[in-house]
Amino acid sequence: MNEKAPDFEIRSLCASVEGKPILKGVNLKVNRGETHALMGPNGSGKSTLANVIMGHPGYEATEGEILFKGQNIMELEPEERARLGLFLAFQYPVAIPGVTAAKFLKTAVDSIKGAQKVKPAEFLKELRDNMAYLEMNESFLNRFLNDGFSGGEKKRMEILQMLMIKPAIAVMDETDSGLDIDALKVVAKGVNKLVGPDLGLLVITHYERLLTYIKPDHLHILMNGKIVLSGGPELVKELESKGYDWVREKFGKEVLAV
Repeated sequence: MNEKAPDFEIRSLCASVEGKPILKGVNLKVNRGETHALMGPNGSGKSTLANVIMGHPGYEATEGEILFKGQNIMELEPEERARLGLFLAFQYPVAIPGVTAAKFLKTAVDSIKGAQKVKPAEFLKELRDNMAYLEMNESFLNRFLNDGFSGGEKKRMEILQMLMIKPAIAVMDETDSGLDIDALKVVAKGVNKLVGPDLGLLVITHYERLLTYIKPDHLHILMNGKIVLSGGPELVKELESKGYDWVREKFGKEVLAV
């Protein structure tokens, strides 16, 4: 019997930034209903992987494939990937002056749904419910997107987008960076509202503390542009107690030098 193809798969992915090789053969499978965590030391290629997945033009994928919903999406534009159901929560969300958060969210949701656009009243009710869940003041709706927002406010806005768009596969690129413990709990609460059979989640983080609130089914360690170790949630505690040196010792310091 043929094995069912994964919902999302990265095969032998290599990528460069300004001619410098960063990713050196990444392989990863994520199915809907699964939560994967990706960790690694600074400079290992975590954010590069997130941006290449979404098709950021500043990152050049030189080899490999990214398969989503049965097709190789390497040649697709970021907006085309988003319409297929791929979502990226940015580590550093940018401000968009002149566009209110409400208008941006409605445009994004309509773009994803295509002909099946949400009625304004239904959209507004769902938006307000999700904002209340994330403990966001409704005044955010009339503010320009991320313009003058604090770091925590920007991150909540990223999670609000995810709640409204309901992607099939979501990548969180160090969304927890710069958050205090209260904001971190709220962000995690928003993510956990979506976690379930309809969402495949890849959480990229530098800190173990996020994984106490968003429980991963699988943990992958990225070093020197490759995933060198994968396992279950038990790896989180091992990494927390031993750091990355034990991984280097396990696989060879020269191979994994960063």
